[in-house]
Amino acid sequence: MLKKNVYKWWNLVAFLAMILINVLVNTTTLLGERKTADISDMYPTYITPAGYAFSIWSLIYILLAGFVIYQFRHSNTSRDSVQSVGIWFIISCLLNITWLLLWQYLYIELSVVVMVLLLLTLIVLYTRTRRIVYPTPGEFWLVKLPFSLYLGWICVATILNVAIVLSKNEWSAFGISDITWAIIMLCVGAVLAILISFPYRDSAIPLVFVWAYIAIAVKQREVENVFLTASIIAVIMVIYALWLFFIRNRDRD
Repeated sequence: MLKKNVYKWWNLVAFLAMILINVLVNTTTLLGERKTADISDMYPTYITPAGYAFSIWSLIYILLAGFVIYQFRHSNTSRDSVQSVGIWFIISCLLNITWLLLWQYLYIELSVVVMVLLLLTLIVLYTRTRRIVYPTPGEFWLVKLPFSLYLGWICVATILNVAIVLSKNEWSAFGISDITWAIIMLCVGAVLAILISFPYRDSAIPLVFVWAYIAIAVKQREVENVFLTASIIAVIMVIYALWLFFIRNRDRD
């Protein structure tokens, strides 16, 4: 007997709601007095990436839409890869919406709390979708890859969100300069990418960091130490991602 995916319609509703709120906050001022990008410009940091970096959201949402559609196919609804997502996708959509609303109304500190909860939710989703060792093409492109990219980008976004809060509150500790803190955060991000991706030999997550760190280098090219750190880490992440790709294929053989 086929197992039913009791969440598929709720997944669809939650996803559409998330897309609607994203469209509203990025193209209008109906929610708050500014667009999302305008608020980001209010709080510049030394790890703020060039604006084009955020276009990765389009790819993430397209792949998530693919997941939502994929789960509706009769032949897929009972697959473990779909069943394992459970209620967690709905929770991630609700947290995404909550973060956007807090951000729009300038509750920046509270937005960090929600961002961390979203990060933890995506870690759960990620580990659950990694359980399929030999995925079908559909499972790879529409179940595993979307949550890899989503998690990778939220790791970056969480670090940036924390940096914005620290900058907003003019936080300084141990006499360390803002530039040094930026370098520390970039290094912490790289370590986080390695810790998450290595157990699953997942090249997608470090490549998300490559995308983000190149954009940071472009934006911060006038800040030599940040530019060099972001550039060097981006190169290291490319090499690391290629290495993961080859050892994953070797392990399968």
